[in-house]
Amino acid sequence: MVVEIHVPLLPTPGLPDGSYPFSWVEEVEDFLSDLEGQGDVEVFDEGEEDGDVYVFFITGGGEGHLLAVASRVATLPGIPAGTVAVVSNDEAEEFGLGPRVALPLPPP
Repeated sequence: MVVEIHVPLLPTPGLPDGSYPFSWVEEVEDFLSDLEGQGDVEVFDEGEEDGDVYVFFITGGGEGHLLAVASRVATLPGIPAGTVAVVSNDEAEEFGLGPRVALPLPPP
């Protein structure tokens, strides 16, 4: 199982001129790397731009756990609204083909 985290490719507001407009990409990568180091998830593949979204890939747990991690990503400071998760697998030929889940998840 792979969960794709689709974040709208919107610039971070209020950045100084000349700054990378999507500074949140590095923040998400650091967050996921820290979780991977703790053994919570595995980063399945490098994140990448796909049209108007940036897609991160996580695996290494059940659907509920991976969606909870995706939900945490959606609530990180500076993450654009409209982030969604897509439940997929490692054999999918394209992004975004599985069921979509709106993020962040409602509290249990």
